[in-house]
Amino acid sequence: MNKITYNLVYNRKKCLNRRGQALVQVEAYLKGKKKYFSTKVYLRPDQWDNTRQLVRKHPNANELNRAIRSFVISMEQKELELWRQGRVISLDLLKDEILNEGNQTLFIPFFRREVESSSLRESTKHNHRSTLVLLQDFQKDVTFGELTFEYITAFEAFMRNKGYHINTIAKHMKHLKRYINVAINKGYLEMSKYAFRKYKIRTVASTHVHLSPEELERLERLSLDGKNSKYQTTLDAFLFCCYAGLRYSDFTSLTSDNVQCIAEKDWLVYTSVKTNTEVHLPLYLLFNGKALAILQKYSADLDDFFRLGNNSNVNKTLTVLMQLAGISKHISFHSARHTNATLLIYKGVNITTVQKLLGHKSVRTTQIYTDVMDMTVIQDLEQHLPAKPNTAEKR
Repeated sequence: MNKITYNLVYNRKKCLNRRGQALVQVEAYLKGKKKYFSTKVYLRPDQWDNTRQLVRKHPNANELNRAIRSFVISMEQKELELWRQGRVISLDLLKDEILNEGNQTLFIPFFRREVESSSLRESTKHNHRSTLVLLQDFQKDVTFGELTFEYITAFEAFMRNKGYHINTIAKHMKHLKRYINVAINKGYLEMSKYAFRKYKIRTVASTHVHLSPEELERLERLSLDGKNSKYQTTLDAFLFCCYAGLRYSDFTSLTSDNVQCIAEKDWLVYTSVKTNTEVHLPLYLLFNGKALAILQKYSADLDDFFRLGNNSNVNKTLTVLMQLAGISKHISFHSARHTNATLLIYKGVNITTVQKLLGHKSVRTTQIYTDVMDMTVIQDLEQHLPAKPNTAEKR
């Protein structure tokens, strides 16, 4: 049997990091080939004894030397295990086995596996992947044992320093909490070390941003030419959802089959991705058939019209469109749905009708727009009944 030779190598790349440190690696040698494995120990040049291959002049020198020796021993044990299995020993095989074994102790690969193997909707998976990207940016190789209260509070500070809104931070924290709970349930982490026991996820009440009739009209009149013409499809998709009240996930799941002719009239019939509720929209009645006009514009390839880019990029495009239209509000694609509901209620449509048009299972969900109803009542009364002096103050 060909035996792998192991040696310790310090600062192989002859380059120090910002802290003036370099990595200690294990050099594995077999049949004239070499591969290098990280011990994750970084030292200053004066803290490494190259002759004795030991850490020196470091406050934790003994602990670091034990950790390095344990890592080399684990590699030798893995090599012996492969030999006992009758497998042909190679450096590539050793590397693959060590990486796979390491992935069992690392949280990020576990997080990724759980997302991809879950039964979550693709749009939800995309949302969870955004948290994964942030976690990798914060600390790439975090182990289950490092998922402490200090880790999650540092992660919160990391996002805060990036300028994220408190509710966006809360969203990513909820995702992190979910997969830490999964790790506990699957035995990767002890319940006694549950970091979220002491941590409270904070949120603030969010406002439902919508466009006024005047702002919607500005978007309708917006002319896109030259370099801005590339935004036309996103603009039309957003306007369509302002008229139809669709979520991003529902719009992007549509096909031409969802546009149906019922009693010689055009309807949009779809099942909501979020609530699994079937919704029937009489497009010919909503907003004077403006949604239908947009569909006719893309009738040559309607399925392609429904295929937008990812939600994050679409929202960035909407920011540009709002600037071009002179609208100062921070608008997301979901604002189209709020705009639809707000304008329908503003026009006096019964709240239970709006509930059915939006596909809400309960009218309570639709009642977030009751403040708009109050505005409508006041506006109607002021229009039809002259205001009288307030005599209560004279009593």
